[in-house]
Amino acid sequence: MPTITTSGSANRTNAAGVDLTTGRPVIVPGEYRYSVGLSASLDLFTGFKRGAMRRAASARTDAADAGFVNQRYQVSAATAQLFYTSLANEELVRVAESQLERAQEQLQIAVNKFQAGAATRSDTLTATVDLGNARLALLQAQANLATSQANLARQIGADQPVRAVPDTAFPSPPDTAALRADVIDRSPQVQQAEAQAKAAGADVTAARSQYWPTLRVSYNDTRQGPALRSFPQFDETFRWTFGLSWLLFDGFSREASQASASVQRDVAQASAADTRRQLGADLTQQLAALFTAYAQIGITGTNVVAATEARRVTQERYRLGAGTLLDLLTAEANLTQAEVNQVQARYNYLIARAQVEAVVGHAL
Repeated sequence: MPTITTSGSANRTNAAGVDLTTGRPVIVPGEYRYSVGLSASLDLFTGFKRGAMRRAASARTDAADAGFVNQRYQVSAATAQLFYTSLANEELVRVAESQLERAQEQLQIAVNKFQAGAATRSDTLTATVDLGNARLALLQAQANLATSQANLARQIGADQPVRAVPDTAFPSPPDTAALRADVIDRSPQVQQAEAQAKAAGADVTAARSQYWPTLRVSYNDTRQGPALRSFPQFDETFRWTFGLSWLLFDGFSREASQASASVQRDVAQASAADTRRQLGADLTQQLAALFTAYAQIGITGTNVVAATEARRVTQERYRLGAGTLLDLLTAEANLTQAEVNQVQARYNYLIARAQVEAVVGHAL
C-alpha cells in the first residue's frame, strides 16, 4: 500500500521598515499566508521482501488458528476429566451406600446369632467396627463428590455446584488406523508447528531482500497563498521522484540477520518434525491406556459378579454357622473393592478417550 500524507499550515508575519519621508522605523502589518500539501510514496520493488512478509504473516495466522483449536481441545479434555470424575464420585457414593447397607445387615446377623448363643461378643464388636468404617467411607465419598461438583462448576463458569449427568450410550473404542493418520496430517499441534516453520522460512527470504536494491516513486504537491478563499489560485508546486537505493555494505549486519533467520528456520523445522514424533508417541500411550481401560471394564464386571456370589455364599455359611465373621468381612471387602474398580475402569476409559481427542484435535 502507498504512504499518503496531507498537511496544512497558516502563518502571519510582520516586518520592520523605515519611513522614507520621516526616516523613522515603522512596522509593516503582516498578513496570513496559508499552505496545504499532499505527498504520496510507493515502493515499487523491495527485493521480494513484501511477498515474503505476506507469506510469513499468513503462516503465523494459520499457526494462531491451529493453536486456538489445540487450546480448545485441551480445555475440553480438562473439562471432560472433571466431568467424568464427578460421575465416578457419584457412583462411588452409591457403592459406599451399598457397603453401609451390607454392614448394617452383617451387624444384625451377628447380633441375632449372639442372642441365640451361636456367636461370640467379638463378632458383634467386629461387625460394629465394620459398620463404622462403612459410614466413614460414605462420608468421604460424599465429600469427594461435593468437591468434584464444585471443581466442575468452576471449570464451566457456574457459581453453584454442578451435577454431571451421564450419556445413555457408552462409546466403543475408535479405529486406531484412521486415528494415527489423523494425528500426522490433521492434528492442530502438527499444523501449528508446520505453519511456524513455514513462517520462519519466509523470514529467511525477507532477510535476503536486503541484498536487493529498492525502487521507490513519490509525489508531492504544495499550494500556498494569502487567503483561503483564493485557494484555486494558490501557487502550486509539485514534484515527481523516482529513486533507486542499494545498500552495498553495512558492516555485515545483513549477514548477521540472514544467519539468525536461517537458524530460526532450522529450529522451527526441527521442532515441527519433533512435534510429529511426539504426537505419535503420545497417541500410542493414550491408545494403550484407552484399550487397557476398556479391557478392565469387562474384567472388573466379571469380578463384581463373582464377588457378589462369593459374598452371598459366605453370608449364608455364616448364618448357618458353617463360616466365620472374618470370612464374611473379607468377602464384603472384596465385593466393595470390585465395585470400586469397576467404576474406576469405566471412567478411566472415558477420560482416556477424552485425552485421545485432545491429541488428534477432533471428536472421535
